[in-house]
Amino acid sequence: MIEQQKTISKEVSISGIGLHTGTQCTMTFKPAPDNYGIRFVRVDLGGNPEIPANVDYVVDISRGTTLGLGDARVYTVEHVLSAVYGLKIDNLIIELDGIEPPVGDGSAMPYVEKLLEAGIIEQDTPKDYLVIDKTVMYHDEENKIDIVALPLDDYRITIMVDYENPALGSQHTGLFDLEKEYVTEFAPARTFCFLSEVESLADQGLIKGGNIDNAVVIVDHEINNDDLKRLKKKLNLNHDLTIINGFLDKNQLRFKNEPVRHKLLDMIGDLALIGVPIKAQILAARPGHKANVEFAKKIRQLYQQKKLVKKFQFVKKEGIVFDINAIQRILPHRYPFLLVDKIIHLEMDKKVVGIKNVTINEPFFNGHFPGQPVMPGVLIVEALAQVSGILLLNTFTDPENHLVYFMSINNAKFRKPVSPGDQLTLEADLVNIKGGKYFSLKGAAFVDGNLVAEAEFMAAMVPKEDKLQQY
Repeated sequence: MIEQQKTISKEVSISGIGLHTGTQCTMTFKPAPDNYGIRFVRVDLGGNPEIPANVDYVVDISRGTTLGLGDARVYTVEHVLSAVYGLKIDNLIIELDGIEPPVGDGSAMPYVEKLLEAGIIEQDTPKDYLVIDKTVMYHDEENKIDIVALPLDDYRITIMVDYENPALGSQHTGLFDLEKEYVTEFAPARTFCFLSEVESLADQGLIKGGNIDNAVVIVDHEINNDDLKRLKKKLNLNHDLTIINGFLDKNQLRFKNEPVRHKLLDMIGDLALIGVPIKAQILAARPGHKANVEFAKKIRQLYQQKKLVKKFQFVKKEGIVFDINAIQRILPHRYPFLLVDKIIHLEMDKKVVGIKNVTINEPFFNGHFPGQPVMPGVLIVEALAQVSGILLLNTFTDPENHLVYFMSINNAKFRKPVSPGDQLTLEADLVNIKGGKYFSLKGAAFVDGNLVAEAEFMAAMVPKEDKLQQY
């Protein structure tokens, strides 16, 4: 069944103070057209800068997820985005007259209620789902964090946390039906932190908008009445603090496992930064904003690569990223100087692998050498350069309007001759980027798994209408 994109039917607003900045802000949700996506708009800044809600614009993850573009920032977006994604909204304008959304009660429920009040409507364009068709993994050995996305024609998340604290212990939860479970089972779960974190954050001048009404505080160390009085003053509270069942004050849990449910809420918000709804089974152990964002980057890169392949490769072929027809749509080279037949592996920003079938019909064999045909080493290097060009053009710019000029070739070595009947496997790895348009790469050519040639390249990305000397 084809699902249509969704937006809201009318604009609605919510006001309050931000969790960390303590600044007043009014946030207004507005309908957006098809394929607009989710964008935050700072209406209090000159020019009303727009910040797309995708992981490319994440600028800080120290205490929540912060988006930025130029000098414009929006702090702590995860709860808002969780509500938007949880309600399966695809296109939305989120205007703010401040730097941080209102914290509400520390959950996503205030935003959910406002969006439901606005009404959710279908649009004319089908949703652009990213279907995860291979396992994607993130592992942080130091912090014992693991996140995995497995192929599934649905959206499910299972999370486990273990903070080795008696008041919290090990907890796990799972969301198996976004439409049926999110609003009632996860949106009300409030943010939580340990008492030691509260003291540290307050000392750093953070959580200026935090109080006992918008966070669950877990007591993780001994504290006496004098300490509670000092904390009351530090947090500018007007009532005395108490400790009940390992939690600060009388703020009872909404769910027995409310902390881990909030972790799942956060993860939905952070993964919304992929910029497209996904179909996958997500398994996560001890996730946090940093890990969530790094994982979202991996998934978004996969999405961009799939879009890229679809743009040039019209017919899907097993084991092939780009066939020769796609390559000719990408590279300007033609006979007799097109020296790559297919691309079999592509990792955007990282690596490309291509194939060149060497036959006796190659025109250079007429003179190199008569009676003993050997592929010229300079043409093997050229083949590596062409494969590298595919990686650069499709990773960073629009190939229709740019060319790759190679500026230098270093440390070129030729290990074995290449003859008719050989199949060259051409590998190129991106090593470094300077100024967004100068690139260092390392290439290697193999025949039957044996290294036959290698070289290092420097290249520049040049608009077609410009001349190289301008760079």
